[in-house]
This record gives sequence, structure tokens and C-alpha cells, in this order.
Amino acid sequence: MTSLAGVPLSVLDLASVYEGMTHSEALAQTIKTAQLADELDYRRFWVAEHHGMPAVASSAPAVLIGAIAAATKKIRVGSGGVMLPNHSSLVIAEQFGTLVALHGDRIDLGLGRAPGTDQLTASILRRNLGDETADDFPNQVVELLAFFGTIPPLENGLGAMPSAVPGLGDSPEMWLLGSSGFSARLAGMLGLPFAFAHHFAGGANTPVAFQIYRDSFEPSAILREPHSMVAVATIVADSNEEALRLAMPNALYFSRLRTGARPGRIPTLEETEAHDWTQLELAFAHERAAGQAFGSLESATASIAELVASTQADEVIVVPQGPGLETKLRTLRELSA
Repeated sequence: MTSLAGVPLSVLDLASVYEGMTHSEALAQTIKTAQLADELDYRRFWVAEHHGMPAVASSAPAVLIGAIAAATKKIRVGSGGVMLPNHSSLVIAEQFGTLVALHGDRIDLGLGRAPGTDQLTASILRRNLGDETADDFPNQVVELLAFFGTIPPLENGLGAMPSAVPGLGDSPEMWLLGSSGFSARLAGMLGLPFAFAHHFAGGANTPVAFQIYRDSFEPSAILREPHSMVAVATIVADSNEEALRLAMPNALYFSRLRTGARPGRIPTLEETEAHDWTQLELAFAHERAAGQAFGSLESATASIAELVASTQADEVIVVPQGPGLETKLRTLRELSA
């Protein structure tokens, strides 16, 4: 098992779509990355649900997870995550129950409550413009636990809830994901594993969320003790300066999103270096890099070790970034050496 600072390492892949790339090429690169992670003994390989974003091809995580599981041998494969308010709990139970029935005890179901998109797209997904679906997130999580048979069956005003087929008895490993104290507290109260999205919500609040999780934890049928994971954006290069240079395409992409620009694909390294950067954009790029693991192998591993020490996380899931596939694959190889 690949590990660092005494904790197992996993991979979160965003199925990135770069300028000049087709969706088929992006998804093929994700599967190739998963196969390398499998060979290098990483523990998990997760993909995340996003919608209406030209730079992200993982809009259907259950479909992609099935393809990745079929193309790998032993690595756990799952979602980081499925945005549960976008879906019926029964449908997610059936989808992931099917994945477990097909691939056995290799499937993870990480759950988030954000839409993974803009408000208009979220309203189309959820068939409404209100916040009630997000507010109902805790109830949906409990429904899922019942559909999988982890807790006793539930009833509603119409009587007993239906069985999920597949689903009942085909439970994946469930996680709650978050970038704030809300999901940390909910994961603790429900006795579920918790993963924190430090890769886009890093800062002083990261250790706080982990402390909230541990303080809120109640033993459950799933866990007797808290179990947590932290996500960190990572690039390993020859030097710290080179790693920061390779991080700039993603920084430019997120800087454009931050200003309300229409989402596009991730710019190439050449486009990024030709870009006339404003002081505000440069400040954002450096702020974004702070606390992540961009640098030489020594520097990146030191950053990850520091993050583990500050959060007391039991696992780390790295989010390899860069201007192309080879940068991501090098990062995974270097960290596993």
C-alpha cells in the first residue's frame, strides 16, 4: 500500500478536459491514471460529480466508476463525490448496489451536498429553484443507509419504503465529504468516515473541520472510531519553481471562474504563459498554491506530512494537477517511490 507520513495515499481525479482535447481523450486519460494508481498500490481512486463544466468530464460518476473498476484489478474505486441532492436516494442505492454486485468490495460512495455546478444547472437537475433539496441532505443519507440495509427499513406517509435492487445487502463503503463544519458534524453524528476538500477549501478552517468531526463522533454500525481523509492538490516536479509554473493553467482556470467568467476548458501551458496576468490573478494563484503540495518531491511530501500533522487525518487523497497527463502520472510515480 502506497503511504506517506504513515497514512495511506489515494487519488482524486477530476477527469480534466484541456483545450484541444475531446471528451473521449479526457476519460481515457482518467482510466490510464487509475490503472497506474492501481499498479502503484494507491488505496482508492475517486472521481467527482460536476455538471455543465466544459473542463470536467465526470458528470456521470457511477458510469465512470464502472469503467474504471473494470479496467483495474485491486484499487478501491468510488465517488468524491456524488452530489446527493441532485438525485433520488433510491436511484443512488441502485446504481452503487449494482457496482458492488459487479465488482465486489472495491466500491466507495462519497457523498456531498453541493450541486457541483451553477444554480441554473442545479435547478434543472433538481427540478426546482429552492434550497429544500440541500436542506434534506441528512434525511437522504439516512435513507441510503436504510436502502443498503445498514440500518433498519424506514417508513414514510405511504408505508414501508421499497427495497433497492440491487442495493439491499450490496453496500459500498460510504463517506461524507465536505468543505465546512456542517458535513464534518453530520459525519460525526452519523458515525461515518469523513473526507475534507482541502484542495479547494484549504486554509485555517481545515484543522477546525477535523476537530469538529472528532468531537461530534458517535459510534455506529459502520465505525467504532472516527476515520478521516484530507484531499490536497499535488504536483511533483524538479523544483518548487517548476511545480508552481505547472500549476498555473489550473490557477488561471479557477481565477476565471472566480470572476464569473463563463466556464471553459483548462488552458494550455502555452496559453497560460502568454496570458497578461493581473496582480489580482497572480495573488489568487499564489494564495491557491499555499497549503497545497506543489514542489520538488521533498517539498511536496513535507507539505503533505504537515497537513497530516495538523489535521490528524487517517488517509490522504492527492489531486494530481498540471498541464497534461504526464505531469499527473509523474506525481503519482514520485509519491509512491
